[in-house]
Amino acid sequence: MTADFAKPTSRIFHRAPGHDYPVAVRGAGIHLFDAAGRRTIDACGGAAVSCLGHGHARVVEAIRRQAERLAYVHTSFFTTEPAEALAAHLVAHAPPGISHATFVSGGGEAMETALKMARQYFLEIGQPRRTRFIARRQSYHGNTLGALAIGGNRWRRAPYAPLLMPATHVSPCYPYREQAAGESADAYGARLARELDDAITAAGPETVIAFVAEPVVGATLGAAPAVPGYFRRVREVCDRHGVLLILDEVMCGMGRCGTRYACEAEGVAPDLITIAKGLGAGYQPIGAVLVGRRVHDAFAAGSGAFQHGYTYMGHAIACAAALEVQRVIDDDDLLAAVRARGADLEAGLRRAFGAHPHVGDIRGRGLMWAIELVAERADARPFDPALQVHARVKRAAMERGLACYPSGGCVDGQRGDHVLLAPPFIASREDIGEIVDILARAVDAAIAGLPAG
Repeated sequence: MTADFAKPTSRIFHRAPGHDYPVAVRGAGIHLFDAAGRRTIDACGGAAVSCLGHGHARVVEAIRRQAERLAYVHTSFFTTEPAEALAAHLVAHAPPGISHATFVSGGGEAMETALKMARQYFLEIGQPRRTRFIARRQSYHGNTLGALAIGGNRWRRAPYAPLLMPATHVSPCYPYREQAAGESADAYGARLARELDDAITAAGPETVIAFVAEPVVGATLGAAPAVPGYFRRVREVCDRHGVLLILDEVMCGMGRCGTRYACEAEGVAPDLITIAKGLGAGYQPIGAVLVGRRVHDAFAAGSGAFQHGYTYMGHAIACAAALEVQRVIDDDDLLAAVRARGADLEAGLRRAFGAHPHVGDIRGRGLMWAIELVAERADARPFDPALQVHARVKRAAMERGLACYPSGGCVDGQRGDHVLLAPPFIASREDIGEIVDILARAVDAAIAGLPAG
């Protein structure tokens, strides 16, 4: 009877109505098991979520303990011990200047909260003309209307474009396709910083609230880190114009890239950081905004209230789960494991795909890596988007027992296919080898199955 839930008679409005989804019934470590008994390696953590894998005993026990004590209170009446402890833990390890945290139910809510907080900050300090956000093409910041407005994912934005607030988009830091021939990484980063400076100037610095960016771009661009020095220049530009810097670490943060916060590797401290996914490792829905002291203090000295809220903010069970996840990462030295297994993953991908005729780029950091698929390696020509090569790879990988995270449109929102890997932090060297081996076979099978011509 369980299997019937996945059939077209299901009463769930699935992401793809009518699609026959397998029913996941159990998870253990890096593996998922469906109702038909098939085992799948979760090499992407869903969407870079399951950093501790599935069924982690310590986290499950922390959830049980908290559920027995207290499940829910509204944050307009009470705070809770796990929320206070989680905030203290995150702030203690945060970049300089971060002083507080607020908890929501996921990444989209975190970004919406950060946007509204940034706007109200300027009201609190007497700069009401600041109404515009600047972000980057080929970014993804969530599916709420505010997050879609600043996001640069054309496919996700298109149906809702008439409903979205105006935002300015500048170039992504995408050296594979947008760094000029003969241009050094330093010169490329400087050029992009000038573009941001010009965009702020054109909009009118007194009208710009914040610049929003992912330190390592995830779903839309495919595990794309910035060139060295880019974010330091961005920070300088923002400071020069009094613009806030909001870093979206929903996918790339919480250890995914080998440091607790991805911006640590960039040597910058933002004003607001959004986190989710690896914060709670999928054991409970949770996201957060980490808040810089000057932003927090402006509210405290001004109106004394943030005009915003969600019913499940600071949910006690979610905070208890996330706190235990973060303690496991510390106790088991999993940041070091991410760096070690990340080196294995990079090496494996370069061995398998470094000379592949249909892989143009291999990029990433820590345990977030991607390959960009191309029709012609020599000129980086992408496949015709009608072929849906990324979807073919996903199907071929699933048939072989591997869940990966492919996506289309990385070049310009329509063209371009990439496959992202984000395996759990607990993966072994042997697990990494198996992931790469299955992916290599899936890519070859998917491309071999393309129509002639």
